[in-house]
Amino acid sequence: MMLKIKLLFVCGLFFFLSCNLPTEINTGGTAIVAGKSKITGRIIAPDNQNRDSIVLTITVPHPISGENVRYNFLADQSGRFSLDFDVETETSLVGLYTSVNAGKSLIIKSINGDSIHIDIAYDSGLNIKYADVTPDMNLYDVGQSIQVLNKLIDYRPDRPDGENPRLYDKSTDEFLGYVESNVSERLALFVDNDKLFSKEFKGFIAKDYRLFIYTGHVFDYEAEMKRHYRHVTQDTVGKPEIQKIDLSYFRFLKDFNLSDPQYLQTFTFAEFQNLILHNEVLGLPVIGESDIPSWLASVKVILADLVGFDDGPYYDVLAANAYGRQLNERGKPLTEKQKEQISNYWENGEIAKILLRKNQQVVELDKVKSPTVINDVSTVPEDNVMETIVSNYKDKVVFIDLWATWCAPCLDAMKQFRGTKGGFRYEDVVFVYLTNGSSPKKLWEEKIQGIGSEHYYLTDSQWTYMMEHFGFDGIPSYLLYDKEGVLIDKFTGFPGNDIVREMIDGLLK
Repeated sequence: MMLKIKLLFVCGLFFFLSCNLPTEINTGGTAIVAGKSKITGRIIAPDNQNRDSIVLTITVPHPISGENVRYNFLADQSGRFSLDFDVETETSLVGLYTSVNAGKSLIIKSINGDSIHIDIAYDSGLNIKYADVTPDMNLYDVGQSIQVLNKLIDYRPDRPDGENPRLYDKSTDEFLGYVESNVSERLALFVDNDKLFSKEFKGFIAKDYRLFIYTGHVFDYEAEMKRHYRHVTQDTVGKPEIQKIDLSYFRFLKDFNLSDPQYLQTFTFAEFQNLILHNEVLGLPVIGESDIPSWLASVKVILADLVGFDDGPYYDVLAANAYGRQLNERGKPLTEKQKEQISNYWENGEIAKILLRKNQQVVELDKVKSPTVINDVSTVPEDNVMETIVSNYKDKVVFIDLWATWCAPCLDAMKQFRGTKGGFRYEDVVFVYLTNGSSPKKLWEEKIQGIGSEHYYLTDSQWTYMMEHFGFDGIPSYLLYDKEGVLIDKFTGFPGNDIVREMIDGLLK
């Protein structure tokens, strides 16, 4: 979804103004269910549009298995489309955009076991002229939710003194208060007083935006203060003295009211939960083959005071997310012992059904996944790195992916490409993944187990040289070499499975 791409590249908290503390909008909710939903509809595009190639993209939150799932599919020549998809909640808020204008995203509500229909018409300027939804929805909710989220992100207040506040040498209390007050200011400006949004969608927007800010700028305090120091001082060499944080820093979690089930409908919840499970200061144990009650008991010792409660469905969701971490990041199927623990604890409940359904998908992907191989080129000069890498794969087509563990579009592209990539397992093609120190090495080592193929952890100087040499200004970026080691193509942004498949097939003939 375009929103997620945009969110990754916002500048941060440094343009916020101080204001009153926030009032949480607390409304809506949904039940957990291992279900299916369906979307149908029609795209009405201007006459000059190629109707044979209109692609729809929907993003469905899967808060129990802990990921957002993206589907790309084609409309037919008449513009009609239909797709069945898995859901994990009774009602899900689904993001949708089309290739007619990928910058105009909509939010629609899908219902488990039911179908939603949407007709979208574009004018000659490729703007959405109208969107009709059945069952009926507040069309302002449908069309403006993503636009308002983008406004929340893009807003840059005027500063009379033209300066940004110094936060890197302030207390964590001041930093956390600053974050909360500025989130509140933006919500008051763009959401609270907007009378056209439904109460439900005001809650959704407020929760997703707050999750995003804390996910991107608060969890990793040290990294945020280093970024802030560089931004405020323009010093790219020096390093500030950053105070160490302890468990008490995460007291902000209590302000979220994480027991509210509406979080299950947001797009950022899965990432937020993943950070809770990964954070080294919190130090939650890996669930492994532990029995779930024992694991939860150890987790509550750490989290209960921080989140403000020691019981309730939130903890079951967190336990499910802990299994999802193994399934999604490592691509490792559940062991027989883990399946037994899940069945003992949840019996035939919806969470058990969701995890076992996800596990079956991972089992199928695992059949075509190549082993993970870590290579070392750390001593190779910057200007010789690519030549060295490509020379390791003589007589093979080489598809190179420049990515990072923090890059949601990178990870999303990998998920999309898994099945297509598996189809090349008997062909003369190798898939190579490059990252650098911006990806924490421990997290990188975990994530690549779910990716498979060939991996390189470049030095920062090697990475900088490569980005500049190939003219890349963002990731994911890609390089494609033929069997003779000649660079055939380079591009930024994943173009889709079909296009990449055609590019590789053309070089294998």
